[in-house]
Amino acid sequence: MHMLRTALLTLVAVPLVALAAEKTPAPAKAAAATSDCHHPAEAKAKAPEAAKDANTGWTLTRGEPLKGAPAVKLSELLAKPQAHDGKSVRLEGQVRKACEKKGCWMELAQDAKSPGVRVTFKDYGFFVPLDSAGSQARVEGVVKVAELSDAHAKHYEAEGAIVPRGTDGKPREVQLVASGVELRRP
Repeated sequence: MHMLRTALLTLVAVPLVALAAEKTPAPAKAAAATSDCHHPAEAKAKAPEAAKDANTGWTLTRGEPLKGAPAVKLSELLAKPQAHDGKSVRLEGQVRKACEKKGCWMELAQDAKSPGVRVTFKDYGFFVPLDSAGSQARVEGVVKVAELSDAHAKHYEAEGAIVPRGTDGKPREVQLVASGVELRRP
């Protein structure tokens, strides 16, 4: 029982300590900076993301590291999704929309008015930030061409997704079940 209580306390305390460290005022951070750092303390306190990668903005990785699956252009996948159905691919594109409740899906699209690729995450094992829309994404996973129920399609459309319909009127979409995601802010 003691071990369980200690483990639970650790699970709660560690994130709180990390959160408290992030809220430390800038002067205290400046004093804590090591002397071998060549960046001014003020620049680090104002823009920690920029300090990580000044050329490309920050990169956030979720899930497994990308392993080098064959790259497929988003336009090619959307034009001929059946050719890639069931295959592992790597896609790059802009996040048009992301789930604003949990971050449990995102949509990569070429523009604001065209259908995109709905990206979900393998085994519901990770999520993306709720404000991921507008980020550049690189994802690896398995392509799936899915026919949706009308109710499911309406749910996605209510969340801002564009769900294409076939000539028979049935909603279909191209999905990618991602094993790994990299997001980069412009």
